[in-house]
Amino acid sequence: MSIRTIIIDDERLARNELKKLLQEFSEIEIIDEAANVNEGLEKIEQHSPDLIFLDIQMPGKTGFDLLEELERSPRVIFTTAYDEYALKAFEVNAFDYLLKPVEPRRLYDAIQKLHYEESKEPSSSGVIINRNTLLGENDQVFVKDGERCWFVKLNEIRLFESVGNYAKVFFAGNKPLILKSLNALEERLDDKVFFRANRKHIINMRWIDKIEPYFNGGLLLELKGGEKIEVSRRQTVKFKEMMSL
Repeated sequence: MSIRTIIIDDERLARNELKKLLQEFSEIEIIDEAANVNEGLEKIEQHSPDLIFLDIQMPGKTGFDLLEELERSPRVIFTTAYDEYALKAFEVNAFDYLLKPVEPRRLYDAIQKLHYEESKEPSSSGVIINRNTLLGENDQVFVKDGERCWFVKLNEIRLFESVGNYAKVFFAGNKPLILKSLNALEERLDDKVFFRANRKHIINMRWIDKIEPYFNGGLLLELKGGEKIEVSRRQTVKFKEMMSL
């Protein structure tokens, strides 16, 4: 199986060196390269790669800035000469992290890890930035809040909560804020999985633990994370139809 790959790095020599090292891996198909973030975004939108090798420090915008602008994130292997970014890269749960100059052995380990992950997870549809395409529960998104950032699969997100023009994203023990309204999120999320319970909340229906009757003909949902969310009376009708209650 071919792994369609784009290299994004402002140094031409670094791109060439990586391409040379990747010739050892017949499954890695380098479909394009880019020298900065804006070019990288164009190439990702054009090709929908499975994997990107991404430099962190580039003129103008960083690799993290690029990830923030993507709707879906492919697999990311960071390549950088700056060791102080290591902790931040692991915080974002990057697929892997290679220090320059890239050592062939470390590259080999990263590719093996990639094969292992691909074999155990259902394949995502890759990066598609077409605004009419819904985000599926196996799609991976990049979430950044201040200095902290994460790659998160949508099926790990149990709840979105409106906070003004922002939305709070609940996954594992984290609740970062993203600059997106609940209405904008609702348009992009698959309504077979994500349900608008009320004006302030969108829930992942796979995370519902208990359903109880509530005031005025509404419902009270308890999520596996412990949150209790009221379903408005209007939305309760829709919810019961979906759940065939």
